[in-house]
Amino acid sequence: MDRVSAGKDEKEGSAVPENRKGFTAALHIRGLRQRWLLSATLPILLLLVLAVSMFSVGVQEYYYSAMRSGLESRARIAAETFSNYGVKSYSEYYRLASYSAETFEEKDTIELQFINTNGRVQVSSYGLTAGTLPGTEDIERAIAGNMASFQGRDPQTGENILSVSYPLFFNSRVVGVLRYVTSLREAQHRVLMESLFASAAALVCMALIAASNAIFINNVVQPVAVVSDAARRISGGSYGILIENRYRDELGELVDNINDMSLKISQAEKIQQEFISSVSHELRTPLTAISGWAETLSADPGANIDQTKRGLGIILKESRRLTTMVEELLEFTKMQDGRFTLRVEETDLLAELEDAIFTYREIFSREGIELRYECADDLPPIIADGERMKQVFCNVLDNAAKHGGSGKRITVHLTQRDGEYVITIRDFGPGIPEAELPYVKQKFYKGSSKARGSGIGLAVCDEIIHLHGGTFDIGNAEGGGCLVTITLPRA
Repeated sequence: MDRVSAGKDEKEGSAVPENRKGFTAALHIRGLRQRWLLSATLPILLLLVLAVSMFSVGVQEYYYSAMRSGLESRARIAAETFSNYGVKSYSEYYRLASYSAETFEEKDTIELQFINTNGRVQVSSYGLTAGTLPGTEDIERAIAGNMASFQGRDPQTGENILSVSYPLFFNSRVVGVLRYVTSLREAQHRVLMESLFASAAALVCMALIAASNAIFINNVVQPVAVVSDAARRISGGSYGILIENRYRDELGELVDNINDMSLKISQAEKIQQEFISSVSHELRTPLTAISGWAETLSADPGANIDQTKRGLGIILKESRRLTTMVEELLEFTKMQDGRFTLRVEETDLLAELEDAIFTYREIFSREGIELRYECADDLPPIIADGERMKQVFCNVLDNAAKHGGSGKRITVHLTQRDGEYVITIRDFGPGIPEAELPYVKQKFYKGSSKARGSGIGLAVCDEIIHLHGGTFDIGNAEGGGCLVTITLPRA
């Protein structure tokens, strides 16, 4: 037997060149790997990219929203305080604005601006020259009387900023705008760091996924390629090859099934070859005898009566043997393609057994074989195929004569026990070698016996009894000889 190892190709028993096999296996592996990547890895990668992107956007929105809310809250409080308690006149407004800008404590992170109704900076904590025009839309909306915010590039510096503008009122009229401005550089840095962290986590996840894929490819795809190659070799005629099984999961079960299939195909191939050879010989022998005696009798029409009877007897005997062999072959083909069926009805089992005995009693008598027959009285009928049961009895009696006829005695018993019919047929010949007992019911098996036959009669009998729900056992009897035991359920 060839043995194929997972990850290795064998040269024995293969009709395909080694390089071709390796190329085919590589294609199988590559194809499975690509399908796996497309079906699993790629969607996961896309999900990770989407998750990182959404996380980055969410973090950015969180920081910007928090900064905006803080600035809006401070601007509202400062503007309302300034308007309600500080503004009495324009000169006082300007003085208080200058003072507020100078004493502003968060100059390092936030710029405080006071802007006139023309949109120009009057006072700034950052020291912008008076008259500077920021030009952002939040200022215009604040001058119109509404608080507004702006996020984007500063028209003058090009820096990304966040600004909040709140109108300043005096006598219900807008006299200026209080504006907070802060750079988004720090926030963008934090967002970038958070995004990098999320990306690093995604990369770790992808590395783990890649490692698991590599393990999957090595532990699943590669063995599948080996199994596929073995199956291809079996289909090409290299029967009997075995795959080394190193797995305890579904792959191991698959390998076991492939190995079992390979062995059974190999055994079946061997048995069929032996069967063809055996049947050819078995058919040739009776045909030669029939042809020879027919030619002899035809050439000498005036032969004496004893010679003629002898020749006709041989022709009749060999014709019957040919008929039996052909019938067995037909039964075998029916078994193979599933056409082997039963026609069950209420049957007198005793009558069928007696018919079989009557058929062979004269043959046994001529060959000097004593036939003893015993049966119980008043046996109820059985639901069975009568013709098939008679076929079984005839086949077993014929085998008893062929293989155990040297014992010159055959016994037949039919009894009823525990709701079952029990039929025993025993010869007193040499019996069956113990090593051959497990195989005697296999198709085409003939063993070491020199008796003629196709080797499928007992297999057909076993199938018939099995279809009736019974058992068909063959063994050696105590004291010598072969014992066939048939059990059949009454119902």
